[in-house]
Amino acid sequence: MSIDPPLDPIVNRAGNKPPRKSAKLLDAHVHIVGNGAGGTGCWMRTGLLRRPMQSLMCKHIGLPLSALSGDFDRLYVERLLELVRTSSLDGAVILAHEQVYDGHGNLMEGAGSFHVPNSYVLELAGRYPDFLPAVSIHPARADALEELERCLSAGAVMLKLLPNCHNVDANDRRYTRFWERMAEAGLPLLAHTGGEHSVQVMNASYADPRVLELPLQCGVKVIAAHCATKSGLFDPDYLSVLIEMMNRHPNLYADNSAFNIPIRSRAIPTCLKSPVVDRLVHGSDFPVPIYGHWAWMRGLIDYSTLKRLQHEPNVLERDYQLKLAMGFPWPVFTRVCELLRPLPQVVP
Repeated sequence: MSIDPPLDPIVNRAGNKPPRKSAKLLDAHVHIVGNGAGGTGCWMRTGLLRRPMQSLMCKHIGLPLSALSGDFDRLYVERLLELVRTSSLDGAVILAHEQVYDGHGNLMEGAGSFHVPNSYVLELAGRYPDFLPAVSIHPARADALEELERCLSAGAVMLKLLPNCHNVDANDRRYTRFWERMAEAGLPLLAHTGGEHSVQVMNASYADPRVLELPLQCGVKVIAAHCATKSGLFDPDYLSVLIEMMNRHPNLYADNSAFNIPIRSRAIPTCLKSPVVDRLVHGSDFPVPIYGHWAWMRGLIDYSTLKRLQHEPNVLERDYQLKLAMGFPWPVFTRVCELLRPLPQVVP
């Protein structure tokens, strides 16, 4: 699935080189995005306010701006496959993206920034062994449990939600059976926590990791994306709340996705310490831009490392190498393998 890394792995501050033959290196937070070309069922909202960010992301991952109005879905997947296969990664967990529903399970027309159907992500994972499928289901949907069973049967390894963007109060007792079924199936929940400025926010209070208490109590393995950190200057910082919750919930984890951006990078020193580092998994948040300047400015890497890695054209490799250089220990890059629901065994 992967080839030899284009760069020699950096010796991290713990002094250990990654044992490349003994464990799988997965990026647990990779977005699929599409405009619906080719009948994928994807959509994304465009406009004057969104266009600059979409253009930046296209340029960053190596796609022409014209792709946004063309055969974007195919080009995006082909580029992502190329990046995974020419990196140190053994694979990537690709994320579906639910539509927005109200608390009664009614679709909120006109809400949401983009949509990626579960069927599309499951189909991609079935076609390419480099991809592992994470589905997305709003638990208020009338067919939520039915869709969950369908996705489990089709090989889902994780479920992804952005409570603040998908409008999900995960502590609503009406969703108890949904969380219980996920726990029974061993399906972990990757849930956005902390600030958000790339996707339309429906309820900012749901960025608080305390909104995840009920799934945790039901036994779901929960991964708090972004470690509940700030994205914008004026966002609340919930990292201390997350740490307190980790001390109470052994099934609560976090990921270091989007740490190579200006504000979130301030939390890296804390996330390199216990208890966070002992529950941390690796994720890039692709196609969110990845720059090493913030780690260098905070003294987490030296200038020679910045200069070398900023010239690495593969952004997935750059994110991995930067985090390794900052001192994230090897278990962070493989831990998600212990959390994902195993793929169903094919009986001959």
